[in-house]
Amino acid sequence: MSQQDDLNAVRRSLDELTRKVEELERRASGKASESGRAAPPPDRSGMVTIPDTPYDNALWTDTDDEGLGSRDRRAP
Repeated sequence: MSQQDDLNAVRRSLDELTRKVEELERRASGKASESGRAAPPPDRSGMVTIPDTPYDNALWTDTDDEGLGSRDRRAP
């Protein structure tokens, strides 16, 4: 293929993409107007707030430092 053929193919693909995006926008605006209202806000009841206070150090007494091994032994 010549460079001109490649350019024409890209233009056709871009035109097709533009038409499809416009069609999707029309469908989306049609559905929004049919419902007569905006989409409901997302449900945030499943969200958990994490406090800024530090964790209890007793939680970490039997843990290993990642990549360093056990606390009572030397790292490799």
